Amino acid sequence: AMPSLKPVSRALVVSNDAAWLEPALSGLASASARLDNPFGIAFVSAHTGDHAMQTVKADGDLQLVVIDKSLAGLGAGQAALDLANRINSWRPELSLYVVLSDDERAMVEELVSHAVDGYFDRDEPDYHGWFRILSAELAEKSATPFYDALQAYVKMAKDSWHSPGHSGGDSLKNSPWVSDFYEFVGENLLRADLSVSVPMLDSLLHPTGVIATAQNLAATAFGARKTYLATNGTSTTNKIIFQTLLAPGDKLLLDRNCHKSVHHGVILSDARPIYLDSSVCREFGIFGPVPKATIYRAIKENPDAKALILTCCTYDGMLYDLKPIVEAAHKAGIKVIIDEAWYAFARFHPAFRPTALECGADYVTQSIHKTLTSFSQASMVHVNDPEFDEHLFRENFNMYASTSPQYALIASLDVGRKQAMMEGYKLLDRTLKLGAELRQKINSTGVFRVLDIGDLLPDEVRNDGVRLDPTKLTVDISKSGYSADEMEQVLFDKYNIQGEKSTFSTLTLLLGVGTTRSKVSRLCDAMFRLAKDRRRVPKQSYRMAEVPHFSRLACLPRSAFYESGECLYLLDDDGRPNEALTGRVCCDQVLAYPPGIPVLVPGQVITPPITSYLAKLLKGNKPVEVHGLADIDGEYAVRVLTQEELEAAPSRSLFLQDDEKAGDGDRQQPQKVQQLEQLPVPSADSVTEEVHD
Repeated sequence: AMPSLKPVSRALVVSNDAAWLEPALSGLASASARLDNPFGIAFVSAHTGDHAMQTVKADGDLQLVVIDKSLAGLGAGQAALDLANRINSWRPELSLYVVLSDDERAMVEELVSHAVDGYFDRDEPDYHGWFRILSAELAEKSATPFYDALQAYVKMAKDSWHSPGHSGGDSLKNSPWVSDFYEFVGENLLRADLSVSVPMLDSLLHPTGVIATAQNLAATAFGARKTYLATNGTSTTNKIIFQTLLAPGDKLLLDRNCHKSVHHGVILSDARPIYLDSSVCREFGIFGPVPKATIYRAIKENPDAKALILTCCTYDGMLYDLKPIVEAAHKAGIKVIIDEAWYAFARFHPAFRPTALECGADYVTQSIHKTLTSFSQASMVHVNDPEFDEHLFRENFNMYASTSPQYALIASLDVGRKQAMMEGYKLLDRTLKLGAELRQKINSTGVFRVLDIGDLLPDEVRNDGVRLDPTKLTVDISKSGYSADEMEQVLFDKYNIQGEKSTFSTLTLLLGVGTTRSKVSRLCDAMFRLAKDRRRVPKQSYRMAEVPHFSRLACLPRSAFYESGECLYLLDDDGRPNEALTGRVCCDQVLAYPPGIPVLVPGQVITPPITSYLAKLLKGNKPVEVHGLADIDGEYAVRVLTQEELEAAPSRSLFLQDDEKAGDGDRQQPQKVQQLEQLPVPSADSVTEEVHD
């Protein structure tokens, strides 16, 4: 067993009054030596506000700050209050206490109640009492109520006469066939795999005990009014929010390049989507944010929209300037949902803030497992909506959640939140330093280059205030002579390195709280060796085929998806795009990866540029995954509405009508249907994959 590691926690006492500070430090140090000190609290001092801020920025083990109200500076306690607010703005996870006289408390509470956790009486110092309070503060902040209860139950060694069937691993450990699985995953994980039959572990679907407490702690940590723990991933939490906010037919503004769970949520909620085309960097095959102008125009043209959803940061690390976007949406009465799946850590270091919640978003979904310390599928939903319908949200949450959640996932969310609160700043500060070092060393190879925001930003968003998450490194490999697939394979086979993803000429590397200097050294070594052994760059290179702009919706996505439809071949007998698909209405979501943006969504009218684009991808020299096509006798096919479904549509209200021109009974056929958003459609000639030098 690994030796137990003891935490180190520093408490900063700030005062320029030496006559008060010296006995205070001595008294607190004495208390820490004489009393139980499980968190290793040690006291340090600062004499000015600027000195204190230097310590706050430099010391990752700092947990507590005690500020003397009499700190000199702005007069009448203002220097102390100003410092408290500065610290809270830089590191909101720190606990702040102010030392003051009793008659001054009302003034301080009024000015900075949001930043201060407690007060000590300057006139009657009780250093042992102060130390107990500070220690209790750390105990509360670092608590893991669900994980502690789970550990306690496992240690009770109760006989299991309930599900799951493996009964704490007993069905595995003595089996000649499957005991290796028991050895691989470990006894504790199997003993902790329990069910709702254990009341002391609370219920994820109706939390009133340790899960409720864990959720409250998470809300405090991430700056939310309410937080919900989820074990089905952010893919599910996006759908839960949609069904809470959207009734059938309600308008939703969404980034066309958002995660596929958002498109699935549109189908399930029966929403009317208004698709916003993302910006695109064609040189490297990377999609960026939706231009601000596009978002503002959509808000203006759709004032009846119920919600706007954006992904921030994008998979490649590009961050919207969210605050003005949120303000514009709220001014129009539109709720804002931010898919922050790849940016859950941002709250815990100022280099990454502001977070979506800090920018005013109503709902934020986070894949805690992607960038913090939790098991895969472990996610959170944060809510700041002042009109939040908690009952309706709970009903939708329970509709999607399993009645048999994996308790290890819940425990990992508890632990992940604790680590982010207690050492997130320290770990992320190290990650930033390692990222800068890695960027410099990769660039020094002369062959590989880490792209910066100027390389990645498409022209249409260069003035939109877009930032780049420095923990996501996109490496240009085009000068190496390797294709992206070859590069990934040689890194895996020869250097034991697995990257995150690739495009035709880039490799994406993710740094996080688990990145170590040893890993950085091994990666740098691999990149230097590959640069030295680079191949001849081929004359034929690749660039991303231009994704056709969105055509139009003939009907709501749900309406098309739930029809039986029929499958038509994508290619005709001569291997060319099947002209019979032109004008037909697609029933499924079809997307190519890379780039991962839907080419078709249910209810969308198929055009020649779309079929040409798909044919080009499937017939090209570089393999591309295309999801959503049917397989008919080994041939690709598209599921579309049948003629009978089209003819029956008017009486079944299948098609969208022109609200301005069509009467109540005047449902239109797809060729005459009003387009939701008219966008220019490129010609088939513009669909290009190969570039010849």
